[in-house]
Amino acid sequence: MVFTTAITALLVGLTAATPLSKRGVDFQFGSNKVQGVNLGGWLVLEPWITPSIFQAIPGHIVIDEWTLDQDNSSAASTLQNHWDTWVTLSDFQTIAKAGFNTVRIPVGYWAYQNFNDPFIQGAAPYIDKAISWARQTGLKVWIDLHGAPGSQNGFDNSGHNGTVGWGTGSTVSDTRNIIQQIANKYAQPDYQDCVVAIEVMNEPLATEITGGPDTVVQYYKDAYGDVRVVSDTPVMIHDAFENGTFWDGTLTSPGSQNIIVDHHEYQVFTPALIDLSADEHVAQVCTNTPTYSANVDHWVVVGEWSAAMTDCAAALNGYGLGSRWECSYPYDSTPCSRSCGEISFIDTWNQTLKDNTRRYIEGQIDAYEQTTDGWVFWNFKTEASAEWDLFRLLDAGVFPSLQGRQATSVCST
Repeated sequence: MVFTTAITALLVGLTAATPLSKRGVDFQFGSNKVQGVNLGGWLVLEPWITPSIFQAIPGHIVIDEWTLDQDNSSAASTLQNHWDTWVTLSDFQTIAKAGFNTVRIPVGYWAYQNFNDPFIQGAAPYIDKAISWARQTGLKVWIDLHGAPGSQNGFDNSGHNGTVGWGTGSTVSDTRNIIQQIANKYAQPDYQDCVVAIEVMNEPLATEITGGPDTVVQYYKDAYGDVRVVSDTPVMIHDAFENGTFWDGTLTSPGSQNIIVDHHEYQVFTPALIDLSADEHVAQVCTNTPTYSANVDHWVVVGEWSAAMTDCAAALNGYGLGSRWECSYPYDSTPCSRSCGEISFIDTWNQTLKDNTRRYIEGQIDAYEQTTDGWVFWNFKTEASAEWDLFRLLDAGVFPSLQGRQATSVCST
């Protein structure tokens, strides 16, 4: 009995930790709808997701992972503890039980190679852990290069808040080197039972990149080729904040196969969007979907969206900056008397706010499933930002269960 138990445990461990021999990508984009959630704030830190990490270092100004790691002797232990605890098998079980089929995992380039930057390495093995947990729970994995050398957007979600340096010097070739490392392992056919997409760069801000959209397009073509050297694993390309038809003719069949454009949809980053009512937010979803999904020659997935109708999440607009909702954001706010006090913690929400938020969530799910190839919610959890926190929204009955859910034609009325 002991011998049998030991052998069983050994076989389970080997199955979880090593590639399987199944051939062919085990997810049919275009036929199956992606219903996913992002594991944000894990392998790329963001201040608004885990503010406690950024507040725990007195006398050290920390606004992103770059400054956390810079001249900070405790950074390595802080990151190790965070990587070990922020995502667990239990989280994968919760996600699968709620009816989701995919997790998108943001990772920074520095997990694989450091180009004389302050970033601390060590995150790469956690992709293997995630794949093991995904296999145990029946979830699919989408690996997302969230931070590129030089920063592709100057946002803290790239790891380095500030100027856009990607596209200069060797940053493009360095990024291709990272994609080659990822593809050489995870695009192998032995991983296609679980890893169903590789996103070659998240949210490039094309208007600020040297060479503009042309630089991004050429990189996408080259990175696509780097993955195709290994296998037919689908390649995700973010739309670089361009309309859907911009990408028509780029990496389309018959010359290219298994390309998906990733669009991100948020309605909180301008004063006009902040001022919308709940019904107007739903209507805005329907107004926007044709701009990135209608009459296009490629698959589209909404790879990031949220339940947020405010920008109240602390540090969402950048560490130390305010919010448009409270009119304390320094760049484009107008006078108002609103408060974030009742927004961030779901146990303070009244029934009207819960109902409005649920309607906004369901409106987005229905719109995305009617007009695109699926969606990935941002985020699975946060420390204190309920509008962005799937687990809190599920527990409060605000995010609908996907099990047996019937869609409505929200955008046809």
